[in-house]
Amino acid sequence: MAVPKVCGIETEYGVVLRGTADSNPVVASSLLINAYVEHRKVGWDFDDESPGRDARGFGRDGSQAPAIETHLVNTVLTNGARYYVDHAHPEYSTPECANALELVVADKAGERILDRSMRAARRLLEPGQEVVVYKNNSDGKGNSYGCHENYLVDRAVPFTALVRNLLPWFVSRQVFTGAGKVGTENGAEEVDFQISSRADFFEEEVGLETTLKRPIVNTRDEPHADPQKYRRLHVIAGDANLCEVSTFLKVGTTSIVLAMVEDGFIGKDLSIVGPVSAVRTVSHDPTCTATISLSEGGTCTAIELQWEFLRLAQKYAEDVGLEMCGGSDVGAIVLARWETTLEALERDPFELDGVLDWVTKLRLLEAYRQRDALDWNDPKLALLDLQYHDVRSERSLYERLVKAGKIERIVDEEEVLNAMTSPPDSTRAYFRGRCLARWPDAVVAANWDSIILDVGSDPLRRIPMLEPLRGSRIHVEQLFNECTSPAELVEALAH
Repeated sequence: MAVPKVCGIETEYGVVLRGTADSNPVVASSLLINAYVEHRKVGWDFDDESPGRDARGFGRDGSQAPAIETHLVNTVLTNGARYYVDHAHPEYSTPECANALELVVADKAGERILDRSMRAARRLLEPGQEVVVYKNNSDGKGNSYGCHENYLVDRAVPFTALVRNLLPWFVSRQVFTGAGKVGTENGAEEVDFQISSRADFFEEEVGLETTLKRPIVNTRDEPHADPQKYRRLHVIAGDANLCEVSTFLKVGTTSIVLAMVEDGFIGKDLSIVGPVSAVRTVSHDPTCTATISLSEGGTCTAIELQWEFLRLAQKYAEDVGLEMCGGSDVGAIVLARWETTLEALERDPFELDGVLDWVTKLRLLEAYRQRDALDWNDPKLALLDLQYHDVRSERSLYERLVKAGKIERIVDEEEVLNAMTSPPDSTRAYFRGRCLARWPDAVVAANWDSIILDVGSDPLRRIPMLEPLRGSRIHVEQLFNECTSPAELVEALAH
């Protein structure tokens, strides 16, 4: 059986410091995080970080993982998330979640945290200055930044099997995961509007890099869990989504596909010819009718390829079940939404206005174009595109549509607000978050798979958390109720 698809999202936000001639993004990012985290900041433990380890067992000449920047602001929040400066961006990494619905809540909580961070930062700035962040993927000047997904995967599954099935998967899933974008970048052939904001920046099929020569399938082998049992699939081929249904489908469907790969359920060869060029072919065609070539011969559209994956997933649900994909209930919702989404895309993508990001953005921009008689190359449209992703609730075009009731929401706002400070109950994030909330002064440092506590006497105690589903509320709530100090907690865990 496939291992449970514990999942998470890392979002790099676009950032700018307005009102000054020296808009240093690192300074702006640091200011955001420091302004939000007013209490004692708990540092990140870098001892187990190994971004250069390659899942293929080797590194191609010239390939290079991002360097670890231990000197930049880096903290852990009481909801179990990591909030830090990644190169020149503020990055919010959600706590580990047990299913796609939990992850939508955690991802939305990140948006609220960034919004609140901007408000807090205003108190520290000179009059007329403001830090502004955008949940998007490119700056329009040739630079792209990522929204990375992470999934728990069985170590025993050959990485070649993952690559073979994931290349056609990532190429075709753009039809519901794309965030939409005006124009093209990175030397791509010009189009007015495209489905994905990241498609133009992928240049390799498989590789270790995340910032240059970006691969469709990333090979970073850094499990953040028991390395003998698990690997973490680090997915960089995705957009930063605002529509909750897009995020839900992105994570929920990918979890099911990964489970099918682990269980050897995909017997049919769905591989495609030239995946790198196919990414752009699919993205550059909002009609969703462009065809890509199959390795076994013939052509199909991205939607037709998605139907093949869906039919396999429906059979998998019947024969094996979806318990390992976040539970049978959530899995059933994923399958149903997947099917209705493909049906609507076939009939008319605009049926999904308010449901999928790229469709919602396209409909919005078309309305502005018609009202003001704008050409697609008019700079106003590029600005409107950016404003869709503005995280400031009072300036965001997306949030304006939410307030007008034109966006479908699938999670409750009260849940989102609670998730800003409280961790999910279902994973080890619960243990991490409760330790931070209960004994912030005793937590020396933390990372995904361990936490270091000061128990009042030497030595410091490192508590390993190599099982992502251990440390959940059901496992440790009673311990927290019974223990009055970190020392008591450590002693109880030892028994």
